[in-house]
Order: sequence, then structure tokens, then C-alpha cells
Amino acid sequence: MSMASIAEHHGPWSVADVLNLPEDRSVRYELLGESLVMSPAPGLRHQRASYRLHVALDAAAHAVGASVEILEAINVTLPSGLVVPDIVVADEGATAEDGVSIDAEAVQLVIELVSPGNKTMDRKLKPMLYAEAGIPFLWRLEFDPAPRLICARLESGRYVETVTALPGTVTRVDEPFPFEIDPARLAQARSRP
Repeated sequence: MSMASIAEHHGPWSVADVLNLPEDRSVRYELLGESLVMSPAPGLRHQRASYRLHVALDAAAHAVGASVEILEAINVTLPSGLVVPDIVVADEGATAEDGVSIDAEAVQLVIELVSPGNKTMDRKLKPMLYAEAGIPFLWRLEFDPAPRLICARLESGRYVETVTALPGTVTRVDEPFPFEIDPARLAQARSRP
């Protein structure tokens, strides 16, 4: 389906409609209710932080033998639509097949890196959808005024903050597996010697 055919689409969107869209690295497609939402591809700071956080999480999970897989920008099917979290920690068995999405029930943790154009989605709307889907943990990386990682656990249908990792300090997070992070290191450009 091209941009022209997206514009020509009539009626509500379904998860199948969105999953049948062609892969396009310049835009992310998400389905909120029956509405298609398109977001531009993330910038350099976002991509740098996402990659580094992914690598660090993967190493921490491997170190404790957690049966999970860490994925970036994968489709997650929710009861109320389809979203593309920046990072997902999913049950290893749920990722065994080469599909195009995973079900929310197999997701242990979602991480959103707050982009300037998606602040409301990342801070308000997506957490509500993740809670509705029963995803146990939500982390949010805020970049401004300085990088900080806010970690929350699902309790009684809403996310409750458990840890905030501040820049310049190594902070330990224990759930869903032990992990240490200094958010300041995630987004910094590498200096050349």
C-alpha cells in the first residue's frame, strides 16, 4: 500500500490493514483504536540512545539468564490496536517465529524514548494503552533538559514509578531483571581521540 493508497483508504483501519503496509523506515505506522497514526523516523540522538540501551539490556538479560529477547521498534498487538514501542523486552518463546508483530501478553517491558513530536503519545496515551494490555513494566527515557530514565511497574491498572535514573549517576534497576544505567551515556555522541 503506497501513500496514495493510504490516503484512499476508507473506513476504520484494522491491525491486518496496518501490518499489510509496506515496510518504510522513514515512518512508523501505529493503530490507535481504528485510527492510523504515522510518526516520522527518529533522529540521531534517539537512535543512538535506543541502540545503546538495547545493547546494555541484552547484556544484562544474558548475564542473569533471563529468557527474553530485546527488540527495537517491533509491532506489538494490543487489545486496542497496534503500537511500535522504541524497545521491547519479550518472552523468548514469543519471538521464535519470524512474524511481523508480537502479542502484548508476551511483553514484559516496553521502553519509550520521548521524541519532541511524540511527547503526548509517549507520556500519556501509550502508557494508558500498555496498562490496559497488562504489560508489567514501562520505562520512559526523557532527553530534556538532561537524559533521565523513569521506570514504572503496573499496579492496580496504572503505572507507578519505582526508580528514576538521573544523568551522571549509575542507578540499579531490579525489574524485570537486574540492570545498571547512567542515562547520560546513552545519548552522547562519541568523541574522537
